[in-house]
Amino acid sequence: MQFHATGGPAGRQRTACAVVGIHERGRMTAPARELDGRSGGLIGRVLRRGDFSGKAGEVLPLLGATGPAERVLLVGLGPADKFTRKAWRSAVVAATQWLARSGARAAILYLAREPVSGLDSYYAARLTVESVAGTLYRIPDLKTSRKPPQPRLARVGIGIAGAGLAEARRGIRDGAGIAAGAALMRDLANLPANVCTPAYLAATARRLAREHRSIRVRVLDRAALRRLGMGALLSVTRGSDVPPRLIVLEYRGTRRRTAPVALVGKGITFDSGGISLKQPAGMDEMKFDMSGAASVFGTLKALATIGAADHVVGIVPACENLPDGRATKPGDIVRSLAGRTIEVLNTDAEGRLILCDALTYARRFRPRAVVDVATLTGACVIALGAHYCGLFSPDDKLAAALVAAGERADDRAWRMPLAEEYAELLKSNFADLANVAGRDAGAVTAACFLWKFTDGLRWAHLDIAGTAYLSGKQKGSTGRTVPLLVDWLLHKD
Repeated sequence: MQFHATGGPAGRQRTACAVVGIHERGRMTAPARELDGRSGGLIGRVLRRGDFSGKAGEVLPLLGATGPAERVLLVGLGPADKFTRKAWRSAVVAATQWLARSGARAAILYLAREPVSGLDSYYAARLTVESVAGTLYRIPDLKTSRKPPQPRLARVGIGIAGAGLAEARRGIRDGAGIAAGAALMRDLANLPANVCTPAYLAATARRLAREHRSIRVRVLDRAALRRLGMGALLSVTRGSDVPPRLIVLEYRGTRRRTAPVALVGKGITFDSGGISLKQPAGMDEMKFDMSGAASVFGTLKALATIGAADHVVGIVPACENLPDGRATKPGDIVRSLAGRTIEVLNTDAEGRLILCDALTYARRFRPRAVVDVATLTGACVIALGAHYCGLFSPDDKLAAALVAAGERADDRAWRMPLAEEYAELLKSNFADLANVAGRDAGAVTAACFLWKFTDGLRWAHLDIAGTAYLSGKQKGSTGRTVPLLVDWLLHKD
């Protein structure tokens, strides 16, 4: 898919399809008025007849239009006085869905010219690219039946007012990189666990390094993890015959010697709960438990595609959590890489065990900031649902920067509390700390567990259990957290 920014009036640009917005009560946007003038008042006649209401997400193709556009697609924007970013984005998605079903090979979307709070030319273009690419994404299914034909749409123009063209072109570049990274995240997370194993993730990392010279990869096997002393990570994988991996990706987009940002992603490629077995209903979705790892892969893919001038290290502890005669049992005590002992009260609280060792490993890179990303707790889903991910950090400045990046990127995070009162609940009679507390504040106590391994680090934790994937008929990865992380890395201080 090719994207480009274009200026000038909508009524003078040749294309297979021109997409313009209409508000409720027949209120035409400026591009719609321009096209209406070039088509002999066709759009106005349609609106006066009441054939198009302008409700948000409504679409109506006008195939008999005269002028430079072979087709005109009207897209509803809802009430003009309540035109939000959500309504704008739903219009882009609705237009893209229609274009994918049509025979149009090219289109120009003039929706980015609509004034929306928080959308300058850069973000209007960037989020248009991300929305179009996300709408056209296809799950890499393993069905043997004939696949539906791919959309003919190959070239999309983004209509921008002339003064904003330079910023829009930068937005298109960054949006294309983010879209590529989100697609990689979704591909990895959507694959079944018998395909996307720790070894598969390691192979994907090596492929990324071959595709992008700016990325280097190191993979540690079980023997190397044992020599390092990663007892917490190794305790999770004891019940599985699939060997674990610690995957380290380093992106260098600058020759300057700078301390890196470390991104740590939870890579449980399948989580049965171990001896503390999960309920069967919905257990298939535990293939998504490596979404944190997938988001780290996607973020580095995006940075390399964009060519961002930054230094980022991605650390992915990858393994399965399964029960067998060798599996870790509730009550077992393990020793982490940091030297702390942990009483494993619940083997289904395994993500924090692999992450604590990975966070300790990140120290060797002397990072200027560390952000871990994980589908860590069902409690976070109960607290925030599917709209915000949970953000935990003792660093106010880092937390504020991540929240702001989420708002700009439409990949929002909500800051949650982090306090010693919650950490007290992790005390153990037999070890330095337990891996779980009670049911209350489960997402908070899980973050507090990780907090205990980040002394001296500028650290934040993102719990993406509610945002990383959808259930039911829409089951699949969302690609979320890649936009938030990339925006933060591109715009951080």
